[in-house]
Amino acid sequence: QVQLVESGGGLVQPGGSLRLSCAASGSIFSINVMGWYRQAPGKQRELFAAMGSGGSTNYADFVKGRFTISRDNAKNTVYLQMNSLKPEDTAVYYCALNLNPLVRPSRYDYWGQGTQVTVSS
Repeated sequence: QVQLVESGGGLVQPGGSLRLSCAASGSIFSINVMGWYRQAPGKQRELFAAMGSGGSTNYADFVKGRFTISRDNAKNTVYLQMNSLKPEDTAVYYCALNLNPLVRPSRYDYWGQGTQVTVSS
């Protein structure tokens, strides 16, 4: 059984920063990908950042230059540093884990419970 627990969400003013964390526990293969999704009200959940256990990263265009994903493999923890936040970044943020990225690169197997990020003055 794998569990993902996120932390770090909250209310921040436009232009501010937040750092999210996601700790994974359980049986986790050494080759995996951890990603961050978000879902704004009335919108579909969207993947915007991912990082493989080897260090490769991918970002959606709308977060490039503002958000940075990183991970500590020893702690099975992934982080998301969010800078220059905008009101349109308001959403519930979820971390997710893909345990078989070489075979199923787009399928995530486990999800966290989500953490609310609100960007407002």
